[in-house]
Amino acid sequence: MKDLEFEHKRTLSRAQAADQLDALSAALRRGGQAELELGPGTLTLRIPDELRTEIEVELEDGEVDLEIELSWHTKQPDRTPQADD
Repeated sequence: MKDLEFEHKRTLSRAQAADQLDALSAALRRGGQAELELGPGTLTLRIPDELRTEIEVELEDGEVDLEIELSWHTKQPDRTPQADD
């Protein structure tokens, strides 16, 4: 079951798409709490030091579909030392 899903589709110029990717890139480089302007509002996410990536390219009926997926766990790992450490 999904806790939250946000999807926003729109047509952008190449420069606008690059600006959106630049903002995402800057947020990834900073890590920690990141605010991303998406559609009608701002989405705040905690970005960890490590995440999983998937890049998918499809060509179908004369259209290219490029998907870049970033995923990570929302719960921070428990780094509490064990009694026998």
